[in-house]
Amino acid sequence: MSDIKTKGGRADLPIDADAIVWTKHAIGQYVGFRKTGEQHGTWWARLRDPSTGKQHYKALGEFAEHPQSRRYDAALKAALEWFHAADAGVVPHALTVADICDQHVKAIRRTDAKKAARTEADFRRLIDAKLGKIELGKLKRGDLEAWRDRMSSAPARLGRGERVKTTPRAPATVNRDIVPLRAALNRALENGLVASDIAWRVALKPIKNADRRRGIYLDRKERSRLIEKASDELKAFLKGLALLPLRPGALAALTVADFNPKLKTLRVGVDKTGGERWITVPKATADFLAEQAKSKLPGAPLIGTAGGQHWTKDRWKTPIRDAVTAAKLPQATTAYTLRHSVITDLVTGGLDLLTIAQISGTSVAMIEAHYGHLRQDHAAKALAALAL
Repeated sequence: MSDIKTKGGRADLPIDADAIVWTKHAIGQYVGFRKTGEQHGTWWARLRDPSTGKQHYKALGEFAEHPQSRRYDAALKAALEWFHAADAGVVPHALTVADICDQHVKAIRRTDAKKAARTEADFRRLIDAKLGKIELGKLKRGDLEAWRDRMSSAPARLGRGERVKTTPRAPATVNRDIVPLRAALNRALENGLVASDIAWRVALKPIKNADRRRGIYLDRKERSRLIEKASDELKAFLKGLALLPLRPGALAALTVADFNPKLKTLRVGVDKTGGERWITVPKATADFLAEQAKSKLPGAPLIGTAGGQHWTKDRWKTPIRDAVTAAKLPQATTAYTLRHSVITDLVTGGLDLLTIAQISGTSVAMIEAHYGHLRQDHAAKALAALAL
């Protein structure tokens, strides 16, 4: 076994993101090194609680600010400070994956209670006991890959009550489901609870080109047919999606107080990619929103269910699927398809990409990546106009 105390000894180690090589400092006290690259690696401390025999781990960092020959000394110094704190009665608690998920929810709740509730529900649904009980210091890429396989193979649920059914989990669904866990782990990294993202950097990487919904475009006639075939309860929600380039969740979260009929402005609260924004809407859209707001209290959903509740993904999935079938549209059509279709029309209509990004609550880079090719016809026409 190579000696991690020396530069040469660490150079002889194989690169292994899942293996920590330990060296004993004293009884129950160890310093460890995990080699993650030719010139990179993370240092760890391990302590055995003499009263319980339980092992505790502490991520120390890379110490990249020190020359290679001094990094063990720097790691040992940091480890000793931790060991001494434990001797003084500050017994470390070995954080688990479930713990850092709880911490992530609490951090979100300080600024956004609704988002915290959604994230907490996601964790309850997705983080099983097998992953949740793993200590953060022992978490390996293989653990996350195994969890991802379990989660990906579990069918997605559609509908409510007696109408619940399952469908194979789509790549786009898998991408969405790994987001909260990746965010919780990244927060733990930022807070110094783990020394590297090597365990999840690849294991929780999104599937490329997974969002097949963007491949479906509904023209105005098809959107009108979808609304016509929808249930009375759903019609207004679909019309809102057909008039505004909003994410379905953002539209569902709007309250009456978010709409100013005098100024014809709509306030969209904290969305997927940033803070709140204001949209000035045309008269036809303003009239539609004013009709939805009529006789409602300021805190009521602007476009709600028949029972006066906010729409949710589980609530709209099956009714939209029924409307899609009745309208004889592609079966892969979803609520998000309407957002894609509206943005497509804005792009092909010549609106600049920055404005589209601002009102739709996304980045110019995303608009360019997914819709930029639609501007090629405009470019061709502009070049043709230069012909002499």
